[in-house]
Amino acid sequence: MKRNTWQREAVRGALDANDGFVSAQALHSALHSTGSPIGLATVYRALADLADTGEADSLQSPEGESLYRACSTNDHHHHLICRNCGLTVEIEADAVETWAKDVAAKNGFTAAAHVVDVFGLCAACTAKAAASAE
Repeated sequence: MKRNTWQREAVRGALDANDGFVSAQALHSALHSTGSPIGLATVYRALADLADTGEADSLQSPEGESLYRACSTNDHHHHLICRNCGLTVEIEADAVETWAKDVAAKNGFTAAAHVVDVFGLCAACTAKAAASAE
């Protein structure tokens, strides 16, 4: 178990302050804007540790950048993520769980794991886009 340092707590606090997924660079900038002397490499290490312990979710953006957010549950879950504003909703997807297990078993795989993140536009961003198109 990793010990809690002020750096790890600072990263955890900054992550908690965000509603959606955020990059290590953006989190580092936010910490520096509050006067924190924390280094970028330390932010990366803290985020990796938080993801390893289930305290943070991590995913790759469609552009390939690693993004992180505070995890509200340690249970396996999936996400709906707005491509525009970053709003993230944790969802259960029983049909996906069943499908993943079935596909793995049919192909002789055991101990299969998966990650499902669905990117789209949230209701607010869809409404804004519709209003600006008028």
